[in-house]
Amino acid sequence: MSERTAVILDTDIGSDIDDAVCLAYLLRQPRCELVGITTVSGREPRERASLADAVCRAAGRTDIPIHSGASVRGDTGAVVQPDCPQAAILSRHPHRPPGEFAPNTAVQYLHETISRRPGEITLLAIGPMTNLGLLFNLDPEIPKKLKALVLMCGVFTNRLAGVGPCEWNALCDPWAAHTVYRSATRVHRSVGLDVTMQVKLPAPEAVQRFRKAGGALNVVADACDVWRTHCPDVVFHDPLAATALFNDRVCTWERGQISVELASQRVMGQTHWKGEANGPHEVALGVDAKVFFDEYFGVVGGATRQAAG
Repeated sequence: MSERTAVILDTDIGSDIDDAVCLAYLLRQPRCELVGITTVSGREPRERASLADAVCRAAGRTDIPIHSGASVRGDTGAVVQPDCPQAAILSRHPHRPPGEFAPNTAVQYLHETISRRPGEITLLAIGPMTNLGLLFNLDPEIPKKLKALVLMCGVFTNRLAGVGPCEWNALCDPWAAHTVYRSATRVHRSVGLDVTMQVKLPAPEAVQRFRKAGGALNVVADACDVWRTHCPDVVFHDPLAATALFNDRVCTWERGQISVELASQRVMGQTHWKGEANGPHEVALGVDAKVFFDEYFGVVGGATRQAAG
């Protein structure tokens, strides 16, 4: 077996279904040492921690530290994406209740864990960048101590019809996204919405495959039943970023510079991309959907997809 990659997952699990789909992959990926999970956003991020715990317990894992993080507030002070709709399934699955998670411990956990293991941790962030922005402002040396930083964030090309200029994770907290991209001391990798939209399945097919795989994906399938009441597809945004950690053939990449729009209220949070051979960021510019689905379902189980996209 190849050397394992130590990963901390920062997630807003419970809103879009893809966070739970991503977590299930990391739990079954034999090359992943899932060091810990931190949650972000919502009226009560501890509810998201409970949902992450339910997914972990369904995989037989009660040893993974889970820490609740920051709420995300917009310019008006209102909580951004306040609700965690998929928490509706918690009554059907073993989990630690929200009250058992101490509030707002994520940033301290990230700081202590990364500092204790310099050069070892890959931080995979698949929600709004608030926890990371707080962490990097608290200690600007932390980015230097990471092995890698991988984000599901931004839009870097406009090649796909129907994808607007802004992506949700950057849009929720543009200032935090700006802090994260400005902090680059080694190459950050970002997988943007324009690429992730190319890997999706009809929700009924996704649920069928998740139930066939079993384990943690039984919880995900239940959460997907909540998700598909208002969305016909499962788009594998976050799992694409995760699989790219372990399979170099999933995406094609290009180096360059990323900045985040802060001046214009109309497009605040838009990511600006400029190719540059020695730039501090690397973005996914393409995806091989078949390679992705073979990688994902090859790890978690269930039938692989013959033709995907």
